[in-house]
Amino acid sequence: MATKTTNRVSSRRVSGNRAGGMELYFKRIFTLMFGAVALTGVAAFLTLISPSILGLLFSANGFSGFYYVLLFGGLALSIWTQVRAFHLKPATAALLLGLYSVIIGVTMTPLIAVALSVNPVSILWAFGVAALMFACMAMFGYKTLKDLSFLGTFLAIGMIGLIVVGVVSIFVPLGAGFSTIVSLIGVLIFALFTAYDMQTLKRAYEYGGGETMRNQLAVLGALHLYISFIAMFQYLLSLFNRE
Repeated sequence: MATKTTNRVSSRRVSGNRAGGMELYFKRIFTLMFGAVALTGVAAFLTLISPSILGLLFSANGFSGFYYVLLFGGLALSIWTQVRAFHLKPATAALLLGLYSVIIGVTMTPLIAVALSVNPVSILWAFGVAALMFACMAMFGYKTLKDLSFLGTFLAIGMIGLIVVGVVSIFVPLGAGFSTIVSLIGVLIFALFTAYDMQTLKRAYEYGGGETMRNQLAVLGALHLYISFIAMFQYLLSLFNRE
């Protein structure tokens, strides 16, 4: 009887330690993610009020070469960081996340500038709706008992499709109707990505691994969730400012 009681107490302690560790793990993820969102906001604001930076981003014919270097450089940095996440020190990966968030803030300024000229309140609406959707989907992904792994391939294909459409739209203008459909699909895909990533991060923690690996995973998770939130915000902002 004493042995059974001791085993139960030990089991509860392990369970409590694991729960506390997971709470700290997700706290680290969201601290990094919201820090990146804040950096994006600061970078966008400073870009909008700086004539010299705006001069680097735009030319007489539209966007400058420097803008495209930042745009595609940011995409390359995101992919490289995700591929190399478990080969980087957590501090280095966090710095790359910060750099990426600044690049996104700078390259996002044309969309924000349009919103400011058409309907400034739409920025707050887009941010609020994106935050609400993100919170609901993150909670769903964390709490649901349904296995969401079947979404992985579908979401990956959808994201690649959105990237291709985004690149094509740089050179070939899309019609208003098609752009609206793309934005709606983009919101849906990244909302689902939020739930999918939350469940994946939870399972990855439960799988185990050392402290360094979990810190690396926290940065990678923060990057994934940051991308989903910012993408939803951008697509919603685009939808709210359709003419």
